[in-house]
Amino acid sequence: MPEQMPDLAIRDYIARLAGDAPAPGGGSAAALVGALAAASARMVGSFTVGKKKYAAVEDEIRAHLDAIDRICEEMLALTHEDVTAFGAVGEAYGLPKGSDEEKQARSAAIQTALRQAAGVPQRLVEACAQLSKHLLPLAQKGNQNLLSDVGVAARLCQAACECGWLNVEVNLKLIDDDAFVMAQRARLQGMLRDCQRTCDDTWYRVASKITG
Repeated sequence: MPEQMPDLAIRDYIARLAGDAPAPGGGSAAALVGALAAASARMVGSFTVGKKKYAAVEDEIRAHLDAIDRICEEMLALTHEDVTAFGAVGEAYGLPKGSDEEKQARSAAIQTALRQAAGVPQRLVEACAQLSKHLLPLAQKGNQNLLSDVGVAARLCQAACECGWLNVEVNLKLIDDDAFVMAQRARLQGMLRDCQRTCDDTWYRVASKITG
């Protein structure tokens, strides 16, 4: 079985990212940042459930934790899927192009690979948008001793989302299907705006409470 990015030690992953290999790259790194955001948010919930002071909201917090766990697993999977998708694009560009038939087959393979490559960071944007919905409730009802960790989660989540958006756009600009590109961009922009707005709201509420 090929080596999975989520199974690497942090130092090993960073060494791979910093090296001269084409992958892992920015898309994989963005997914890892998203997973760190989810983990930071989850820690707040972990320090809330089971505490007598927060017994009244325990069921609600557990529901948030269950959702965050699923999102985190998705993001970890995307750290590797981005590497695989990038490899498929490279393989498509490497196909022979000597004859007209080979050129047509190569062009079709590239377009297919680009669509798949765009789909990976788009799933990251969607996952970040989902994660962002759980942050404000944790800031409002979670263990207030860990309030700053919700702020960290909010900023990491927004960064991962914006980087995911950028990696979608890198692929969309090379796709020769205007209707597909327009539809993807419309959906992408909506998720991006929602995530940015929610993360900003959470961040400023947290910062205001900590510094106020």
